[in-house]
Amino acid sequence: MNDQAKEARKANKRGAARLAAVQALYQMDLAGTGLNDIMAEFESHWLGGEVEGVQYRPAEAAYFRDIVGGVVREQSSLDPKIDAALQRGWPLKRIEAVLRAVLRAGAYELACRADVPARVVTAEYVDVASAFVDKEETGMVNAVLDQLAHQYRAAEFAEG
Repeated sequence: MNDQAKEARKANKRGAARLAAVQALYQMDLAGTGLNDIMAEFESHWLGGEVEGVQYRPAEAAYFRDIVGGVVREQSSLDPKIDAALQRGWPLKRIEAVLRAVLRAGAYELACRADVPARVVTAEYVDVASAFVDKEETGMVNAVLDQLAHQYRAAEFAEG
């Protein structure tokens, strides 16, 4: 297998990990499920398994754990930045739970995963959001994450 194919496979597993992480964060938000319970449930049932007749792509489990655990750990610093990036009058707590999960996961990667380019993070989470919401809301996700990317990763966007 050539390097390009290996990178594509890794990207697919990371994409699946991002989707699973958003689903886990959503479930934690709505049901109040604890971190340890959500990790155990997702690792045994969702990551690369079949749930309710739907086959899920294998996810990179370590990446999934990093995103979910990182969001939980960093949430108190991430939420105010997300709030500030949202349009006035739409605080994070008024946004649908699935969008909160997408924005928190994206913000976490922008803040803490410098190994992944900001534009890739933004594009990936717009993609994840499109699985759950309509085009107008994916545009909002793109705008918020782009704004956060410029804050967290200014050097990546500097001219020259």
